[in-house]
Amino acid sequence: MKILLLGRGGQVGWELQRSLSVLGDLVALGHGTVEQCGDFTNPEGIAHTVRALRPDVIVNAAAHTAVDKAESEPELAHLLNAVTPGVLAREAKILGALLVHYSTDYVFDGSGDTPRDEQAFVAPLSVYGQTKLEGEQLIQSSGCRHMIFRTSWVYAARGGNFAKTILRLAQEREQLTVINDQFGAPTGADMLADVTAHAIRHAQQSSESLGLYHCVAGGETTWHAYAQYVLDTAKQLKPELALKVQTITPVATSAFPTPAKRPHNSRLSTHKLQANFGLQLPHWHHGVARMLQEIL
Repeated sequence: MKILLLGRGGQVGWELQRSLSVLGDLVALGHGTVEQCGDFTNPEGIAHTVRALRPDVIVNAAAHTAVDKAESEPELAHLLNAVTPGVLAREAKILGALLVHYSTDYVFDGSGDTPRDEQAFVAPLSVYGQTKLEGEQLIQSSGCRHMIFRTSWVYAARGGNFAKTILRLAQEREQLTVINDQFGAPTGADMLADVTAHAIRHAQQSSESLGLYHCVAGGETTWHAYAQYVLDTAKQLKPELALKVQTITPVATSAFPTPAKRPHNSRLSTHKLQANFGLQLPHWHHGVARMLQEIL
């Protein structure tokens, strides 16, 4: 099996290089790859790459993920999140290849307080959410064999993340203020990559497993409770860590105005994913604790 991975330099892409390598011949491309085009601002270059490599599976981990920046550069976000994934879908259809793509909870409006399933009404609040939804729709309407995984609150040990920011600030300040009215599940890029590899193996045996899925870690939390868990766990793992912080004050989203509106409810139901692929997704605590062990 030949696999083409796009977006190898991102958090999910980095982990996918590990998880996909055991499935077959993996070609991993990034934005600046010289040998083949991995630049999503050049959709026809991407198409040429697919035609030249003729992969059995295309995994797209590339995207415009700067949520606030997307508000001021909607054309670029549309190109990266919708147009080029649509071109990938077109080429996958021609080849008969499987296309794996990642989307987001930002396709929803964030209302309510219950987890949304794959059939829930979509109503994005931001350019990022709108363009990611359009990318989904272009893939679905192309007729190609595909799996789309919506996820949220993604982190990894590699690169920047919320936990690293909290740890840094906690060593600099005595008081922190963190949002407590957004709900979701911190989801490790490593878990996403492992689920992807498992799903690809499954899809090669059964076409019934194709389609749209929600993939997030188990449980739920707020950014405030997430921050508290990070600091409590860090103290246990490394008691000598010099933390100045004394209090973490919970505040509303309105205390931190941003160009892009964030959904308050990012809870996603993973019943379909777990049932179709025979998986049990771990509680978010496990992945975050493991990541902290790695970075401390």
